[in-house]
Amino acid sequence: MNEKKFLVDYFDECKKFINQSDIADKIIEAKKVILTTKECGGQVIFAGNGASASIANHASLDFTKQGKVRSVNFNESAFITAFSNDYGYENWIEKALGFYATAGDTLILVSCSGSSPNVVNAARYANNNDINVITFTGFDSENPLKLQGDINFWLDCRAYNIIEGVHQLWLLAICDLIIGKSEYSVS
Repeated sequence: MNEKKFLVDYFDECKKFINQSDIADKIIEAKKVILTTKECGGQVIFAGNGASASIANHASLDFTKQGKVRSVNFNESAFITAFSNDYGYENWIEKALGFYATAGDTLILVSCSGSSPNVVNAARYANNNDINVITFTGFDSENPLKLQGDINFWLDCRAYNIIEGVHQLWLLAICDLIIGKSEYSVS
């Protein structure tokens, strides 16, 4: 394997997704939805599976601390295991929304495949309860989660680390756009 060529191709693939023609419009649209949620006294709720849970966790922290947008993250081990044990893994996020979410909140779901039942069920719940849904997915363009979203960030890709890296970059770009700059003090 030519490692240098591998890396050039890898980063070219990432760049292709980062610079999608409509991505700036979607980031601006997501910012507006999130700020409307904030102005109306709502919150932004983040959830995902696996590495996407870590991305959701990171974004929730930055939106709250740096962006001054009240955000919660459902990806905490005791929370997940208790809700999964009592309601089933495919229902844990939906059930958590029943306890925490109100109409006008915004739900951000991160999933490479967009086909995990727990995130799809959460999106359906949100749609039935006037909760905004922003999705971050990859794989199939008609994945079930993307079909449930109001704003969808999607990559035509099946490489997990590329999808996850771009998802994180897009989420943090929304946060920095809310802040209005990319360099700032975190204290």
